[in-house]
Amino acid sequence: MNLKNFVSSIGYDSILAGYDILGSIAHTKMLAKCNIISHDDSKKIVKGLGSILKDFKHGKIKFTGEDIHTAIEKELKKRIGKIAGKMHTARSRNDQVVLIERLYLKDEINTIIKKIDNVNTIIKKFASKNMSVIMPGFTHLQNAQPVLLSHWFLAYAWMFKRDKERLVNCYKSTDVMPLGTAAFAGTEFPIDRKYVAKHLGFSSISENSVDTVSDRDFIIEFLFTAALLSLHLSRFAEEIIIWSSQQFGFIQLSEKFTTGSSIMPQKKNPDFAELIKGKTGRLYGNLLSLMTAMKGLPLSYNRDMQEDKEPLFDSVETIKTIVDVSAQMVSTMKVNSEKMLSACKNGFILATDVADYLVSKGIPFRTAHFIVSKAVNHCIRHEKSFEDLSVSDWKKFSDKFDDSVYAALDLKKAIEKRKSYGGTSFNSVKHQLKKL
Repeated sequence: MNLKNFVSSIGYDSILAGYDILGSIAHTKMLAKCNIISHDDSKKIVKGLGSILKDFKHGKIKFTGEDIHTAIEKELKKRIGKIAGKMHTARSRNDQVVLIERLYLKDEINTIIKKIDNVNTIIKKFASKNMSVIMPGFTHLQNAQPVLLSHWFLAYAWMFKRDKERLVNCYKSTDVMPLGTAAFAGTEFPIDRKYVAKHLGFSSISENSVDTVSDRDFIIEFLFTAALLSLHLSRFAEEIIIWSSQQFGFIQLSEKFTTGSSIMPQKKNPDFAELIKGKTGRLYGNLLSLMTAMKGLPLSYNRDMQEDKEPLFDSVETIKTIVDVSAQMVSTMKVNSEKMLSACKNGFILATDVADYLVSKGIPFRTAHFIVSKAVNHCIRHEKSFEDLSVSDWKKFSDKFDDSVYAALDLKKAIEKRKSYGGTSFNSVKHQLKKL
């Protein structure tokens, strides 16, 4: 076994090379500004780092060694000589690594926020297009009450909106400049941390050097936020799987998002939606792995923290992918509105509306609930629907029933009556679309 490979992180932290170089450029300029190194030395270092960054972006350089920080410094030494070592004055790998993680995560959070905005734009367009489609709403996966398809889908838009808000807060937690705290106790050199923060686009600087190098809260917060976003996407995916099944047939997925069976030629499996659910488990695991690594660490820096990068990188790439796939699935799927409307005729979906009808006649709701449940059981025994009952049939359950009961059995009227704030009425959905 090669022991160097065991401690090496170069295999996965090369993704941070660009951020490490930008951090070193800002730090080097600050050293010259504060007369800690000469301006001539600073210019040579910055120029050398710029050439490495250019080669890295064009794929002309491959870093090797223990970690990305050391690899870049060695490459710089090859290009400009021993002067390269001066750029490490007044800093440590401890504050250097947390700097580049914060720079990286800030960019990725912004990217993910844009992707969430995109999926919500697609959901809003879907809701607007299917504004009048009525479907059975479910509790316990049983037909419960009628609801607008647009209202049901906007429930996910509100989830994703909360996810975006959590990411915005996560960005604020990440947007703290750590460089200059050195190993953990600060430095004796007269550095200007505010200059570096401004140069790198941070809104604030960290307050306690010990906390700074040992803090991974911002990564854990992101991993949690990504895991919760994936939870919402997983629920969304499961709904799509159920609705696209032959038993439901509410929607039809584009062939781009289904795959065939190896032996059953008729199958169109919702594999993309299923993989969204599967990958959600990885995001949970990434959160748990870092929390486990951090849970018993004494202050300040410990090498255990090197294990923060792989779960971070994996969660970033995974969440970006499943948000994109979800957006594309919605934008290409077709709705079977007739099947949805037909499904509303099952399960006595307007039973609550009949109970509310009795309440409007002065009967307490609990009593109305009991009366309607007797009517439901009667219909089940005699294989009838509410619409099949005559007025005289209704009166057997309560003398409060008359011809007006049939108005309570109108699906569109049932939808429109739910005008309470946040309800499923047409105006409510229009209000939600505006607010979103």
